Amino acid sequence: MKRPRCAWLAAALVGLAAGAAPAATVQERLGHPPDARLLILHADDLGMSHSVNRATFEALENGWITSASILVPCPWFPEVVAWARTHPEADLGVHLALNSEWTTFRWRPLSARRDVPSLVDEAGYLPLVETTVAERARPREVERELRAQIDAARGAGIALTHLDSHMAALFQTRPLYEVYRALGARYRVPLLLERLGRRGGADSPWASDAARDALVDRVVSIDPGVTPEGWFGAYRDLLAPLPPGVYQLIVHLGYDDEEMRGAAADHPDWGSRWRQSDLDLVRSPAFRDFLREQGFVLVRWRDLARAGGEAAKRLDEHPALAAPFFRHDPRRRIRAHGVARLERGARGARQVVGA
Repeated sequence: MKRPRCAWLAAALVGLAAGAAPAATVQERLGHPPDARLLILHADDLGMSHSVNRATFEALENGWITSASILVPCPWFPEVVAWARTHPEADLGVHLALNSEWTTFRWRPLSARRDVPSLVDEAGYLPLVETTVAERARPREVERELRAQIDAARGAGIALTHLDSHMAALFQTRPLYEVYRALGARYRVPLLLERLGRRGGADSPWASDAARDALVDRVVSIDPGVTPEGWFGAYRDLLAPLPPGVYQLIVHLGYDDEEMRGAAADHPDWGSRWRQSDLDLVRSPAFRDFLREQGFVLVRWRDLARAGGEAAKRLDEHPALAAPFFRHDPRRRIRAHGVARLERGARGARQVVGA
């Protein structure tokens, strides 16, 4: 009698384990078939300028994109704060910034210059290019500044759905990448990691465990050299061949107006005309029809978080990641970055939006 009972129990345990095992793919864990193609339509650089904000707000409100990430150190961040308060459903992350790439339109770190000397140039701005970040940035100072950016967004009331890296600066070196991973664990927020790409995945210059935690198979975007006439064709050729999986398509939205032309005067790549072309693309019926015909399922980072990964980990499972690089006092952080100042800026931004 014992043997059959043991056999039954073993079979039951095997069946239970099989039933509890997670689906092999993110799309299956979210209830989609294994051959589904999930797509986040994501806009970078929210908060950079009023032109970028106007275009991105319009795209989010109309469902032309599904997600966006915020450049917190930029001057139009308070306008984002005001908008987010009236759009709590918006899928917003922090576009963690360690560089300031425009020649005549620059931004500084939120941290005091004396606290992050390896992150600033001689004028006190974040450096122009991400390669300078890789050469000079000290991990402790990087963590200090990026925590300040996240804390400022959260302190302003924005419910963050993810974190990503402006111009992929945090994937330039292993120490920078480790700071990035630590932030995801500490704040329990999903990170943009690629299972197959260079953002911590199979194409990374170092082997990593991102394949285990990545919620996105690959990030896709167009390269410089595309003419306005060929814009739709370039995106069509980029997206159509993608196999089943989860992808993030990055666009850069803005209006080709005086403000944006002044900011990007000597920077045509990802500049004013580029951003207008991306805006024209995402709002075009032809592009939306193409996505439907191709069977893409549009999702948000808030959706992907339900599939587990980085945000589902407990901090105590990662003692190395949990250890702070410096003594952190959240109350001091809030005082230092002036929530009251953000409140005043947000009130002013509401007036601009309502004008």
